[in-house]
Amino acid sequence: MKKSLLLIAVTGLTLASCTTVKKTATSMNVATSIEAVSTADLDVSDRRITFEYDVPKKVRRGGTQNVYNVAVREALRHNGGGDVLVAPQFDTRIRRGLFGKKIKEVTVSGYPATYKNFKVK
Repeated sequence: MKKSLLLIAVTGLTLASCTTVKKTATSMNVATSIEAVSTADLDVSDRRITFEYDVPKKVRRGGTQNVYNVAVREALRHNGGGDVLVAPQFDTRIRRGLFGKKIKEVTVSGYPATYKNFKVK
């Protein structure tokens, strides 16, 4: 009898000691502003470039937007190294399979542009 009462008491104490501690914190809004004091001219090329990019598996894991970003980067790198691609258009070749769809190839086209005449105010 004493053993069973002792077992019940020990069990009750161990269950009572397993509590979850939950702490929360609040933060105050701080009024800040970020200003860019430099400007630049954008020199857009008259020549439209087109680039076909075969998408590797590691790029595809990042999602569709990652595939488009890498395709633009590679298009600029292979066609003279512009800073930005103006009016990009994407043509994607998608393979649908049993486990979903995969982007296999992206054709990106647009006008390469570079930044010139940086001015600091």
